[in-house]
Amino acid sequence: MGAGFDVGAQGRCREILRPGGGRSSVGLEFAYRPSWKGISVTSSDSFATPGEPPSEIDTSVPHSARIWNYWLGGKDNYPIDQLIGNQVRDTYPDIVFAAQASRHYLARAVRYLAGEAGIRQFLDVGTGLPTADNTHEIAQRQAPECRIAYVDNDPLVLVHANALLTSTPEGACAYIEADLKDPDTILSAAAGTLDLSRPVALILNGIMGHVADTAEAHGIVRRLLDGLPSGSYLSLSDGTDTSEASVQAHDEYNESGAVPYNLRSPEEIAGFFDGLELVEPGVVPFTGWRPDPDPFGSQQEIDGYAGVGRKP
Repeated sequence: MGAGFDVGAQGRCREILRPGGGRSSVGLEFAYRPSWKGISVTSSDSFATPGEPPSEIDTSVPHSARIWNYWLGGKDNYPIDQLIGNQVRDTYPDIVFAAQASRHYLARAVRYLAGEAGIRQFLDVGTGLPTADNTHEIAQRQAPECRIAYVDNDPLVLVHANALLTSTPEGACAYIEADLKDPDTILSAAAGTLDLSRPVALILNGIMGHVADTAEAHGIVRRLLDGLPSGSYLSLSDGTDTSEASVQAHDEYNESGAVPYNLRSPEEIAGFFDGLELVEPGVVPFTGWRPDPDPFGSQQEIDGYAGVGRKP
């Protein structure tokens, strides 16, 4: 725990941190590509083979991160992910817009946190597959000295971790293999990258729905926040049960074999922020949280709520 990392001359991290102090060196020559062909990861326990998916990844079973990637227009998915993604979309056509709206919310929240709120440290748990404008890219455009610790325990995300480990020379990025349900391990490992005596922005974007029990989900977030000092922030977004079509689509998704995702009510989403000082406009639909100027004045409602809160 708390293993350090080495930032090269171009600001690229050389190591992936594992609980217990284990490390995996990642070669600097690795370049992220949107397909498996040609990928080479040099690490002590690499499971990627050029031209083939990693051996630990079952491409016959749908995967939430790959389905999400498909909805966002990415290429890191397989036919089974596309099949389930299309079935969900047929039931709930707005799912693609919801995925995009969630991603756009994340960008606005990180811009606010690194800009107006002055946060320089980010703990992004449940990172998912890299895409355009990852947390470190947005934060470091606002303040190049920002430090980011990404957390996931998905072998597919691990293969693509180098796309998350490109930092400015002034800042830092690290990837931590850890489980969402083990907050103590997450905090201990994050301390190798972040100064947990100073404010941190905790990012939980579309991840808490994977914890079925709402009380347990609230408890995980509280335990993570307990390890962060006053002045830290929580940015959280998740899908909601605010339309019949969304509920039906997610029921079908949960029967597909992918890791289930549980919708919550807006009130249950707001419960994650108990004890925090909500940033205006509070806990609102994705599209309603500090939207960027729209020359057409349009704002589509979506079945997902988000908010930002400050720890007093």
